[in-house]
Amino acid sequence: MDEDVQAAAARLVRRIKEGGHTITVAESCTGGLLSSAFTDIAGASSWYNQGWVTYSNDAKIRELGVKPASLEKKGAVSAEVAIQMAQGALKNANADIAISITGIAGPKNDGSNKKVGLVYVGIASRYWANAESTQIGGNRAENKIGFVHFALNSTIKRWDEAMTMAEEQRKEELRILADEEAVKVQFELERQKREEAARESAPWQDDAWDGEADPAEESTLDTQVEWD
Repeated sequence: MDEDVQAAAARLVRRIKEGGHTITVAESCTGGLLSSAFTDIAGASSWYNQGWVTYSNDAKIRELGVKPASLEKKGAVSAEVAIQMAQGALKNANADIAISITGIAGPKNDGSNKKVGLVYVGIASRYWANAESTQIGGNRAENKIGFVHFALNSTIKRWDEAMTMAEEQRKEELRILADEEAVKVQFELERQKREEAARESAPWQDDAWDGEADPAEESTLDTQVEWD
């Protein structure tokens, strides 16, 4: 396997393992090279369960749930199909992230109006999905390796962006919780001040009975009543 591909695969796997995540792949033109790059890494069974090589359109439809209309309208080498391939693999493998590769490795484009060396990479998680594209110039073998390298680097970039966004969202949620707690504390302080002010200004406060009776004011019931 190409050294650059191995290095990129190792970089991505470190990110996946840090969060205890799992990954799956759906390949077309690369014929399993991406899957091979992952399984070359020791311990892959803990984060890589399965993948798909769906070379034909029928296989993409049957195995990954790619829509026939998308294939007819956009073609197999398109952002729309790449995303659907990734989403289908993600669902079927019950993974946390999926990568798909669909492109034209050459040496011919088999009647397509798209150039040899064109590739689309789909990247999907349970919360988002997108596609990246590039044009590579080389022979069939070089293009296939280049497609895998591009897929790995694109996924690392997207992963880092997603992790940054998630961290920012976490910090924002903590800030909101802190603000809500501060409001509650302030409300309680103001409530206590209001209650204290109300007690101090109450008109009956000056006449409040302290529990001790004035002997001069004690009841004279026994001396006022004449008994027969």
